[in-house]
Formats: sequence, structure tokens, C-alpha cells
Amino acid sequence: MHIDTQSFSPRPGKRVDLRDWPTFVPPLFRSDTQYQEILAAHVKGLGDRQLVHYACARYAVLLILQGMDAAGKDGTIRHILSGVGPEGCEVFSFKQPSAEELRHDFLWRTTRRLPERGRIGVFNRSYYEEVLIVRVHPAILRGENLPTQLREDRNLWKDRFRSIVDLERHLYVNGTRIIKIFLHLSKREQRKRFLARIDTPHKNWKLQAADVHERKYWKQYQQFYGEALSATNTREAPWHVVPADDERNARLIASRIVMDTFDGLKMRYPQPSAAASRKLQAIRRKLAG
Repeated sequence: MHIDTQSFSPRPGKRVDLRDWPTFVPPLFRSDTQYQEILAAHVKGLGDRQLVHYACARYAVLLILQGMDAAGKDGTIRHILSGVGPEGCEVFSFKQPSAEELRHDFLWRTTRRLPERGRIGVFNRSYYEEVLIVRVHPAILRGENLPTQLREDRNLWKDRFRSIVDLERHLYVNGTRIIKIFLHLSKREQRKRFLARIDTPHKNWKLQAADVHERKYWKQYQQFYGEALSATNTREAPWHVVPADDERNARLIASRIVMDTFDGLKMRYPQPSAAASRKLQAIRRKLAG
């Protein structure tokens, strides 16, 4: 089944209003069996592409997942990257900054975790939190110990957007391909998933009182997400707004987006030089003898 990933990507330079983007689209599969078949094909496809990516070691791939609590970030990572070997992928979840991290600029802690060539780096939340939750809760900004004149500068958020765009442009021209996915969840579906976490004992650990408290700021988050996506959606590092109310749909769309990115790199296994081929044949003769 063909998935048009471009339909989930806003046009660069155009304002993104999340109210215009659906949180649900009709299922991309006709049955549970077909879903499993499509997902398995995507998982294998990603695993195969990562092997070529690892062998070539010419590009790095950074997958950034953003979304409200319970949007499915963990599940998306777990399902779509299950076919990628541990040597080819690293996942980092960015929670509350440490004291050391707060003594540096807001990009420092994520920059340290950028993937090397030949690998996939996954950011479960990222530096985008610094233009999202920090805007919703100004007390966090005060805890970053910025000079007062900078903290109170009315251009603070524009400056941070520019820093992000500049970073992503820098990474692009140095061989890193950035895939940015916003898992677009409705408030109603989040409530449903929170209730399921309460009613399912082995999921109790996933819900904290603070998660429910953040629902009070839903409108602010939607506004600030829209502004962040608008300001940082570029040709070098485009955003994808993936409907997340159906977790299975979201996984199929996200995995197709990642595969399309790999396909655009047009990689193939490195071909040995004539001299290297002769050495390999000499080694073969020794082993055969």
C-alpha cells in the first residue's frame, strides 16, 4: 500500500496551524493481518537500509520525535526500529536538564548526542523542548541562569528558532539528514490513553500526576508547537505532522518517512577497488587451501 508521506509535510515558509492538521486519518490497512504485514515489511526495509548506511558511513541520520504526552513516541521508536541492529542506532530521551546541562547553552546537551556517520540517532524529545515547555512554564527559563537582559529580550524565542535553523543547516551541509516528526494527538485521545494507563497495571508506571496537570496548558502547547514548526520547517530539515490518534497508522507513516529519507540518499554497498579485490582473492585462496 502506497503512503504519500509528502501529504504530512507542511510547505516550508507556510504558517502551521495545528487546527488545520488532522489527528486521525482513515486506516492505511484493511485488517490486523495486513497491518502486521506492512509493518514487518517496513521494519525489514529499514533494517536493510541501515546495513547499507552503516557500510557506507557517509551520512548520519537524526530522527527527532516530538509530541504531547502519550502521543506514542516510545512505541513508534520500539516498533519501527526493531529491525535495526544496536550497532547502528542510538536512542536518547531528553527529560529535565541536569545541573551541568543548565550551565551550558540550550543546544549543548543534544549536540553531544548527535549521531556519527553510518548511524541513526533518535531523539525522543529534543532541543525543541526549549521553545515549547520553557515557553509554557517561564520558571524553567529562570532556572537556566541566563543574563537578565537576555531572558527578558522580546526576541528570545525568535533568536532560539534561528539558532535551531542554523544548527540544522550546519548539520545538513556536513552530511546529517534530519527527520522531524510531530505526532499530532488530540486531547480526547490523550485522555483515553491516560485512563488506559491507570486501568492497565503494567502501564501504571507510565502515568504521573504532572502529565495530567499539563493538560491545563493544551492550547498554549498547540500554539507554541505551531509557531515552532512554522519557524523551523525548512527544505534541509522538514517537519512531518503525523496523525497520532491511531497508533498503528502513525507507525506505518513514520516508518515510511524514514525509509523515504534513506532512499533519497541513493546509497549502495561500497565497491572494493581493483587492488582490494586482488587482496580478497588472495585471502580466499589461503582459506580454501
